[in-house]
Amino acid sequence: MWLFLLLLVPVACVPSPSRPLTRPCRRCCDHLEPPAATEVHTIINMTILKGDKGDRGERGTLGKPGLEGTPGFRGPFGPKGSKGQAGAPGDACKTTHSSFSVGRRKALHSVDYYQPLVFDTVFVNLLGHFNMFKGKFYCSVPGVYYFNVNIHTWNFKETYLHLMHNDEEQVILYAQPSERSIMQSQSVLLDLAAGDEVWVRLYKRERENAVYSDDVDVYITFNGYLVAPGSH
Repeated sequence: MWLFLLLLVPVACVPSPSRPLTRPCRRCCDHLEPPAATEVHTIINMTILKGDKGDRGERGTLGKPGLEGTPGFRGPFGPKGSKGQAGAPGDACKTTHSSFSVGRRKALHSVDYYQPLVFDTVFVNLLGHFNMFKGKFYCSVPGVYYFNVNIHTWNFKETYLHLMHNDEEQVILYAQPSERSIMQSQSVLLDLAAGDEVWVRLYKRERENAVYSDDVDVYITFNGYLVAPGSH
């Protein structure tokens, strides 16, 4: 019987080499579903990978200007600043004022030549247009000027003067000899160009003539001022 069992085992377990297998081999767990695929997400910590700060790039082109905003509120007034230094003198031709008034405290007698009346007292000499050493007004502002001369005559002596424009006599101031001294006056309007001179001249000694004054009072005056600027 044991022999019979031994013969049966190979027959049941070992296939015949001459017959092919009709079914493929399967494992005992082949009937189970395969496990689902697992997705892997990689997370990178960027703070670890941050490098050094790079150099600043070139400035780009300016964009178009935006719309103008609404005006803001007016701010408070600031403190008053200190006074600035005086500026340089301007062009004399742009000055629109010119005037003078001068006086003489000394008498003057005629000699063998013409004498300009020189003055020693200044009442007004705006911008220094009247030259006190020469006794002449020099025009710096072209235009029409008013001039006036006042003198005191000398007793028993003739008084003979001219108001001069450059080297031309314009008007005469004259008084005959008299036992009484008097105040004598003359005035005129003149149209002057820049650089013109106006002055008073005592006539030379063809006659005995003189003007009176003293050290106490001013008896002789010469005045002038711009009436209307011109276009010379």
